[in-house]
Amino acid sequence: MFNELLALGPLYLWGLTFIWLTAFYMVKRVYKDYMIRKTGGVRSAVLATNPLFGLQFFIKAGYKQMNDRLLDYYEGLFRWSTPECPNCVEIAFNGGVRFIITRDPEHVKTVLTTKFGEYGKGPQFHDIWSPFLGDSIFTTDGQLWSDNRALIRPMFIKDRVRDLEIFEKWTDALISKLPGSGVTVDMMDLFYRMTLDVTTDFLLGHSVNSLNNPKHEFVDSFQEVQRIQMLLTILAPLRYLIPKHRYNRGIRVLERFVEPFIARTLSLTPEALEKLSKSDKDFTFLHNIARFTRDPKVIRDQLMAVLIAGRDTTAATLSWTVYELANYPAIYHKLRNEVLAVVGASRSPTYEDLKSMTYLTHTLNETLRLYPAVPYNVRAALQDTTLPGEPGQPDIGVLKGDIVVYSALSMQRRRDLYPPVSEKFADPAIFSPDRWDSWTPKAWNYVPFNGGPRICVGQNFAMTEMAFTMVRLLQKYDRLEYRGDWRAQYHRAEIVGAPGHGVPVAWHEADHGDVA
Repeated sequence: MFNELLALGPLYLWGLTFIWLTAFYMVKRVYKDYMIRKTGGVRSAVLATNPLFGLQFFIKAGYKQMNDRLLDYYEGLFRWSTPECPNCVEIAFNGGVRFIITRDPEHVKTVLTTKFGEYGKGPQFHDIWSPFLGDSIFTTDGQLWSDNRALIRPMFIKDRVRDLEIFEKWTDALISKLPGSGVTVDMMDLFYRMTLDVTTDFLLGHSVNSLNNPKHEFVDSFQEVQRIQMLLTILAPLRYLIPKHRYNRGIRVLERFVEPFIARTLSLTPEALEKLSKSDKDFTFLHNIARFTRDPKVIRDQLMAVLIAGRDTTAATLSWTVYELANYPAIYHKLRNEVLAVVGASRSPTYEDLKSMTYLTHTLNETLRLYPAVPYNVRAALQDTTLPGEPGQPDIGVLKGDIVVYSALSMQRRRDLYPPVSEKFADPAIFSPDRWDSWTPKAWNYVPFNGGPRICVGQNFAMTEMAFTMVRLLQKYDRLEYRGDWRAQYHRAEIVGAPGHGVPVAWHEADHGDVA
């Protein structure tokens, strides 16, 4: 039989293979359609259901990500949407798992809260991310996720965050690294180094001292691992083809750094840890986790997760804030006036001071509206379920294992989700903290910290750190000047979205503490 087929010639064999594959994927599509109908839903706009058409989308996504144009690619997918489903499309690579891509607030609400138990990170996400983040809060579901959150949450309670000593220590170190008045400096580089120092100090009680040692092996490896991790996530069906030597080497560097701290902490008895928690200001995140588990891997996984969340998101948001303020002197001066009116030119702000500065909060919220720290996120269907359809339209069927990809970055830039432009409401594409004086986003249209049970546990910590840092800079400098091509800036999407050109600016030191 085999010899007879070979005798037919290669062209005939290619034809048979094509016919067989066509029939195979047609059958798979019919079966998928049947399963989707069983959920009571329908498909969203279909871009591809097989490798012939699906492969191009994943390759293009990887190319766009590597060239820092992922948002353009993501929003371009909705050109293929339909009037019945304008903000959701689907792509399948092998006829199996469907990638449902959305920028619909109702879909975000559904996966994060309404049907929280039906959506989670899923086994594929865990498989892709576990070499880096293990079985941490960001990679697990169900009881394991709940246990992880319970481990982390106590260190982010209000009383802990109110202690601003760690923020003051490293903000002072940051400002000491700024050059003289009017000299250009890349603030993004300094913010990333400062927040790494804050986070490692908070987690371990010992900083990597990145502000004084920018070429630290840990810093380079941390960046490299994240870059490759994002590529592995985008090219999920093709991830086995991506070389992982640098990725694995980077993870080993990170682990070598944290392992001595874990071992030292585990050398303390449970009684010593409990006593430390009640009486010592040196009680760290690491000590707190060790009170509840003696498993080094569990501790390692939680440290990695909080490290990435605590360092990159805060640094990126501060970078975007300074980038925007440098282009709007009137906003900068209004913000500085508020700071000087509340705390003066030199006094260190208290937690209550920070929370009382409404315009400062509006400024950070506006930055997070235009540049949510985690621009893209995913959830997997843990069972057959649905996403809500447009009003008057059927729901979208989602099968167990399907991946829902949602983008806060794309969703929060949808013009149709905002009021008309007016004197009180600037064009939504423009940075305008003043809009928040008379406007509050509708629920689920603005999700910079996610929402529902998985809402960011460190939200208050991050907002407090950013506010404290901005206050200290605004106290010292009365003018900010951008030293790059402001319009050439672009969004570099890795796990966290950051300014692709950095933030080259010059600070101009105030001669006195008068209100500007």
